[in-house]
Amino acid sequence: MEGGIAIRNILKIFPLHIRNELQAAFEALQGIEEIRVRVCQPIILLSDEGEYFFSMKPGHLTKDTKDAYQVTSHDISDMIVFISRYSLFAFEEEVRNGFITIEGGHRVGLSGQAVFHEGWMQTIRNISYLNIRVSHEKKECARRLIPYLYREPSQKQSGIYNTLLVSPPGRGKTTLLRDLIRLLSDGSREHTGLKVSIVDERSEIAGCYRGIPQNDVGMRTDVLDGCPKSSGMMLLIRTMSPQVVAVDELGSKEDVQAVAYAIHSGCSILGSVHASGLDEVRRKPVLREFLEQEYFERYLVIGQKENRERRYLLYNARQELVC
Repeated sequence: MEGGIAIRNILKIFPLHIRNELQAAFEALQGIEEIRVRVCQPIILLSDEGEYFFSMKPGHLTKDTKDAYQVTSHDISDMIVFISRYSLFAFEEEVRNGFITIEGGHRVGLSGQAVFHEGWMQTIRNISYLNIRVSHEKKECARRLIPYLYREPSQKQSGIYNTLLVSPPGRGKTTLLRDLIRLLSDGSREHTGLKVSIVDERSEIAGCYRGIPQNDVGMRTDVLDGCPKSSGMMLLIRTMSPQVVAVDELGSKEDVQAVAYAIHSGCSILGSVHASGLDEVRRKPVLREFLEQEYFERYLVIGQKENRERRYLLYNARQELVC
């Protein structure tokens, strides 16, 4: 796993009696993306190298469930205490949303017994399942793409094209979006930095912890954390006068309306959707409106070659291949 600080931040939420062994497992495995913790089941580490189980035996990683450490209900209880810093009640709203962001920007998904009142979920009790999504920063990964986002100097409107990232899960879409935001915000010798506002509904882009971004999103960036995208976009446009509004995983009818509002307000949009390509976007009733109304002027489709290297295809508003 990249970085000693990242390891320490994640280790702090695990029970004391397995921390040293877990540290050895983390250090032995590259590119950990998720850590799954389920009561009465083994701890599963998902990484670039595949799926491994955590073991208390020498080596600490195994493919055999017989050698894997079995999580107890006490382990889960201890983790909930550490994740919530001894006060789960203080994180009532986060629990209702199904996740808590910890120091370092790592997000812990929660599942257990849902409690409803008058049709609305109030909280999750008897939490027995945790999904730790490891936050990765890969600075400069978007550097070669940035020039294609800026408008030509001859155009009346300055700034960047309204751009939509299109990618299936697991292709590094959010990581790429985060670095695009940072580069646009900081600027360069060729381009003045832009005021960027992020609506970070699930705390995945900036990874705010106690209101402070744990990821570098640039010096001219403002973050609205934990707010629904549609209402958040409208709020930031009114209050922070952004030149660029950035959002992850657009998908609802309200999101489409908010995108239209932002564009008509003179802001550029930098967003993303889950889809394998423009054909899938076209098949989804809500997302299809983006194409039909030509809200976006650039579509960046993220693919993957056989060697797992990323492949980028850039299309214009008419869905013609640019490069």
